[in-house]
This record gives sequence, C-alpha cells and structure tokens, in this order.
Amino acid sequence: MIKQRERSVVFKHLLNRNNMKTFKNILVLTCLLLTCSCKKFLEEKPSSFLTPESDLSSAKVARAFANGPYQNLQGLLNGQSGSYGGNTYNLLEFMTGKANSDLGQTGFVSFQTLTYSSTSFYFDTWWQQMYLGIGAANLAIQKIPTITAAGLTDAQKTNMVAEARTLRALYYFYLVRMYGAVPEITAPPKDLNLQVPRTPAKQIYDEVIIPDLLAAEKSTLPYKDVTGKVSMGAVKSILADVYLTYAGAAINGGTANYAESAKRSLDVITNGGYTLFPNYTDMIIPANKNTGEFIFQVQYAAAVPSNNPLTPLTIPNFSKISKYSDEYGSVFPTPQFLASFPAGDKRVQEKQFFYSSYPSITNGATVTFAHPYIYKWFDVNAVTNTAKSDLNYTIYRLADVMLMYAEASNRAENGPNSVAMGYLDAIRGRAGLLPTGALSMDAFEKEVWLQRYFELCFENKMWFDMVRTRKIHNDVTGNWDDFVGHKTVFNATYTTNQLLFPVPKQEIDVNPKLLPNNTGF
Repeated sequence: MIKQRERSVVFKHLLNRNNMKTFKNILVLTCLLLTCSCKKFLEEKPSSFLTPESDLSSAKVARAFANGPYQNLQGLLNGQSGSYGGNTYNLLEFMTGKANSDLGQTGFVSFQTLTYSSTSFYFDTWWQQMYLGIGAANLAIQKIPTITAAGLTDAQKTNMVAEARTLRALYYFYLVRMYGAVPEITAPPKDLNLQVPRTPAKQIYDEVIIPDLLAAEKSTLPYKDVTGKVSMGAVKSILADVYLTYAGAAINGGTANYAESAKRSLDVITNGGYTLFPNYTDMIIPANKNTGEFIFQVQYAAAVPSNNPLTPLTIPNFSKISKYSDEYGSVFPTPQFLASFPAGDKRVQEKQFFYSSYPSITNGATVTFAHPYIYKWFDVNAVTNTAKSDLNYTIYRLADVMLMYAEASNRAENGPNSVAMGYLDAIRGRAGLLPTGALSMDAFEKEVWLQRYFELCFENKMWFDMVRTRKIHNDVTGNWDDFVGHKTVFNATYTTNQLLFPVPKQEIDVNPKLLPNNTGF
C-alpha cells in the first residue's frame, strides 16, 4: 500500500512532469493510487483499474470511482507501523479503561496510564486513513456526475454519489469525534498548497457531515445491500448516530436532534428488513456477512491478502490454539468489566462474547487461559484450518440502532415510549434477562447506556458513548461517574485532556496551521 507521504511525492512528481500533461490524467492516476479491490464489489479484475488511457465515458469507470472510498474503511483496523500487535482498533478500546493487553508492543501502557502524547501509536494512522478515504470520496463526488455512458442513468450516478457522500460523512464523523476541529477538505487538491487550518467540529457537522447524509437520504439506494455497499439502511443508521452525537455534550445541539435521530433509527428498524440473529454466534459465521442483523460492515474475505486482522489479534498470546503463526492477545476485557454484567447474562457465558479455553492445535488438549478473551472475532475455520479470517468487521448492526432509538426517543419525548421499551427488552431478552418494567426517564436512559456497553462491547462504540454522554459506568461501584474525574481500574483519572485526542505531531510538522493542538497536548 502506498503511504500518504509517498503519495504526496508521486503527486508532486506528476505535477512537474511534462508541464503537468493534463490535470485530468493526474486525477485518474490519483484514483489509481486511492482505489483498491476487495471481495465482490471491491474485487475488480485488473482491467477495471484506471490509467491515463482509460475511457472515462464508461459505467465501469463510474463504479471504480464510487468504489474508491471504500478502501479506507479497512483503515479502521489497520496495523500500526512500528508495532507488534498494534492496530487502529486498539485505540478506542484501550481508552475505555475496560480493556487490557498481553503485549507491551501495542503501546498499551501509555493509554492505561493516560500518559499518551501526540507521537503515541494510532493517532497518526487514524488521521491518515480517514483523510485518504475523504480524498477518494471527494474525487468520486466530483467525477461521477461528469461521466456519460450508454446504460448509465442519472439515477445510477446519483446513487453512486450518495455512496461517496455517505462515506465522506462517516470518515469526517470519526475525525470530529476523535480530534474535534479538523481541516475541512471537500474537493480534490488543485495544487500542493495542502496547509489547511482546522475547522470547528460543529461547522464540519453543519457543512459536511449532515448535508452529505441528507443528500444521500434523498437517493434511491436500497434499504439493504448484500454485497456490502452503502445502503439506505446504512445512510439512516449513520445519520441517527450523528444526530444523537450532535445532541450530546460535545456539540449540545438540542432536543430537536434527538427527535431527528429517533426518526432515522425507527426508519431503519421498521423499513430495513433487518432482524436480530437468534444466537450471538451467528455473528461469527462468515456465511452471514451483510445479512440478518448486519447493516453496514467493512468487507473482508479469506481469498484476498487483507483479511480481517481481529481474529489473530484477539487470540490469546502464544496460546497455540490456532493455525496463525502469530497469536497476539492485543486486546482483552478486564475482570471488573466482565463482573459488571448482570447474573445470568448469556453474553458472558463461554463462547458467546468471550471464551476462557480452547483445544490445542497441536494435540487437542484443552488450553485454559489466564483470563477470558474476546470471542466476537473468532472465525473457527481460520483458527483451525486456514489462518485467513473470512469475517467482516461491523460498523452498524440492528442492536445498535435499536438502542439508539431507545435513547433518542426517551430524550425527545421526556420518557420512554412503549416501542423504545420493547426494543430495550428485545436486547435484554436475547441475553436471557427479564424485561425492565416501568422506568423513569433517567433510569431508562442509564439502562440503555448499560446495554450499549454490554451488547456492543469491543466493537469500538464504548469510547464514543463515554465522550458523548460525559458519563462512565463504574464497574466496581455500579455507579455512573462523571467522565471528568472517573478513575479507571488501572488507577488513572480522566480529565478534560481525554475528551479529544491530540492532533498527530507528524501532521503538525508538515502543516503548522493545525496548531494549537487540543487541550493538554
């Protein structure tokens, strides 16, 4: 994969070569650098790659532009340069104080102790991957409307642009939640003046994220897409999440945004045709990818080199239970978090969300681990046979959206309605828990937050919930602590410095306009 700085060198070379041949060819070559393939719609034949000689009046070229922004969804799970077992996914779990690691090479200690800095692992990789995705989306949004080809209708082009705008919104949504103010870039660069100042997070929401999603919502995208492309279900799920976050502490957008969130999540639940899987282990069956409960996933396939890295990353370190040459144990739950689940909760039973033992790959004897590990990414065939995971990585699933509706409608209507109560009880019921019964607005909200912790744990959701609500569930006392002042089980205390991540130093080094950095950095 060509790294960001290498791409900049290539782009500069192209600008200077033969007096810039044509800007059109530069855009095409940029797309070549930004576009890759994966399974199904992401797995194109080599003949579909764009070159300076490509016919830009082609439906395949339009599709190639639309496919470009999908590549960097895998950036959510990218490996961290210079780290063994380090992965972008780790960051959002390490920050919760409810995760541990077998590996010092992951940089875990700096997050455990909250002593990380702008040069620590993960911050730079997240930033780079999100902006590479934005760059590919900007190119698609600009170029697709200009393509004319036999059989390519305006409606098809509108839907492709809707895909790109949804992905651009999603990438920016990650950025503003992580870094706050970030550069607003909504078109391909025309020159090498890439020193862009930061734009306040609210302005990014108002000018990019929400308008992009509202535009996509007007398209004719289907509610479901079994190939993994952006669907209307995905658009509305992201929009529901955006409005819920916008209403919360970071932006304080107001009660109206809770209502907008509830409207979108209810649309997904009632019109999307999604259903909760009967069993939690249905979510780790590769044949179920992009179906059932899954609304939007990062696409992976065992048949391509970049298969899902979370399977080996969450296998106990050097446990010798798998065919993988490296078993990392990069992330696992703290015992306090596991103990916070209610009695009888199926999610903490063996081989549901977690597991404590597994047969040795060498002699079949049971290997009992020192503590439980995450089972959510356990691909049995990969572990016991191929060492190539065929699981996707889920960004949105129905349980998440049901809980979003429950929370947002409770706020919008000053108390839980019967539908919201039903969705909460459906999540609890699958876990073997009894219905909650009548609850006040505050008690209902806290139960929804708690179910989000339990149901969506280790899916990169919890940290954003903590920052959004400014509340953290104390696994020892059972209380809901204020974010600022909460002490983790590692004896580290959150301050306002943890509300936003530092802008990476290497980005500031090449763009001083990113200063000042966030509080504490």
